Amino acid sequence: MADWLINARHLLEPVTNQPGIEAQMVGAFVLQKSRSWIISHPEIELSASEESRMDSCLQQLIEGYPFAYLSGEREFYGRNFDVRPGLLVPRPETELLIEQAFDWLHNHPDRRLAVDVGCGTGCIAVTLAAEIHDMQIDAIDVDPLAIDMTIHNAKKHHVVHQIHVLSGDLLSNSPGRYDLICANLPYIPSDTLSDLPAARFEPLLALDGGIDGLRLIEKLLQQSQSYLRPGGLILLEIEASQGESAPSLVRKYFPTAQVTMHKDLADLPRLVSVQI
Repeated sequence: MADWLINARHLLEPVTNQPGIEAQMVGAFVLQKSRSWIISHPEIELSASEESRMDSCLQQLIEGYPFAYLSGEREFYGRNFDVRPGLLVPRPETELLIEQAFDWLHNHPDRRLAVDVGCGTGCIAVTLAAEIHDMQIDAIDVDPLAIDMTIHNAKKHHVVHQIHVLSGDLLSNSPGRYDLICANLPYIPSDTLSDLPAARFEPLLALDGGIDGLRLIEKLLQQSQSYLRPGGLILLEIEASQGESAPSLVRKYFPTAQVTMHKDLADLPRLVSVQI
């Protein structure tokens, strides 16, 4: 096992910033063990069949195929979410949105109506519901696969009674108004998609944000004028290059709002909060 992990880590270095962890994840997936077990048992002798399966998984990762599509799940905010090809894989950067939502919700205990726009796997809606038991959340997506997976993950984490999943173009079919609007919409500028490894395998529908990456975000901001309750909050994940353009766009629709840019752990612009 130790020799395989060393070689796999070396091969993964050009394609990921966590080559050692991803090598261990492959071993854990194939052997059906935890990653901690893999780390603590370097002396294990792999069978020819096990090594062949691990090599096959490794090759797919080297080619950029998401590990979550291989394993069928991805951890997000301490919970495992089922994932399927055709859906955007939950990313740790989005946990910043969750943290900002929790801070605001804890300071506003009377605000418990939220919407997750472009819900994908349901990781935002399900996490909010699982952590705050009196939350009521609408989860909206235009993709039928996302609708099905959000319902599945809501059932998996026992919060289906708190989440209303519906199909719609952003807020166009929304049944009401909200205290909190959360969105991790497609925000990659169209002309940069060809340089993005994720675009080879993850759905363009979940990545392509138009010429400037803000096409859907602007549409949501326009709609939110009618759907956000007075004193409510909007949280928008953005691309790192939009640290100036996104807040400027927000002020076009909410000129009197308190607009704050939040940076991720890499010190890059990642989230815009809009407090009205």
